[in-house]
Amino acid sequence: MAILLDGLVLGLQLAVLGVGVSLVFGLSGVLDLAYGAKIVVAAVVGSELLGAGGARWWVLPVVVLISTLLSLSVDRTVLAPAHRRSGEARVVLSLLVTLAVAFVLDGIVVSVRPHAALSLGIGGAPMEVMGVTMRRGSLVAAGLALTVLVVAFLLLQATRLGRAIRCVIQDEEGAQLCGVEPGRVRTIVVVLSGALAGVVAITQGLSSSVSTADGFDLTILAVVVAVVGGLGRVGGAVVAGILLGLVHAVATELLGASATWVVLLSAAALTILVRPEGVLGLEGWRRASQEHARTEADA
Repeated sequence: MAILLDGLVLGLQLAVLGVGVSLVFGLSGVLDLAYGAKIVVAAVVGSELLGAGGARWWVLPVVVLISTLLSLSVDRTVLAPAHRRSGEARVVLSLLVTLAVAFVLDGIVVSVRPHAALSLGIGGAPMEVMGVTMRRGSLVAAGLALTVLVVAFLLLQATRLGRAIRCVIQDEEGAQLCGVEPGRVRTIVVVLSGALAGVVAITQGLSSSVSTADGFDLTILAVVVAVVGGLGRVGGAVVAGILLGLVHAVATELLGASATWVVLLSAAALTILVRPEGVLGLEGWRRASQEHARTEADA
């Protein structure tokens, strides 16, 4: 039971991580390989502010603000050429550009604050959940991640803005004909994705810590979750994050930390081969049904 609860706590954080990447890819076809680096930058800034005597009640919103502004500035500058292209050219160019941004941000952080780490340990005795003793920080991190996921779901499903976002994701030209401005919607989605990056920094700091060496690991986890969930599918990212969190906890317990990466990457590769539309995708079932119907008709 302890392993499953640990996996659930991690899975909720992975879900937030995957949603941040899937939102942007679903809307604009940009796969952000600098996502983990943005989380680290925001975490390092938060660590420095806390170290200087800053109070948590205003430092943590600053962490979210830093990641949001960083995401928006990258989108408006170095990603501008990618947005002017379409299809595979946009995806490939975004991969190259964001990878370069990741290296730059990682180099800056390592050279300026190589040993910085954001740790937001919460005092007090551990709490018992279903017979398992758990740290308060992990429980708060899980609660925060779950709250953010619920808010994101309600935003996308029950608001006019959410309908506009889903409309652009499904059909950009059709959205324009309906009066939706894709450029403005993209800006909003980039802001949401950046804010989610800041939330990840906080939840990671609550449950463990975020150090300057964690950027690429976080990016890999985000991409794996997004791929397993189906690139661009927010609901799929949530399900995939929780499932992979459980897989991560079990694999770490049985095989060790190094082998866990092999398991997670294998899960992503298997998903691409067997179900490229993701765990909640419907296209595969539709194609299979259509092919079966044609076969029967031909017979």
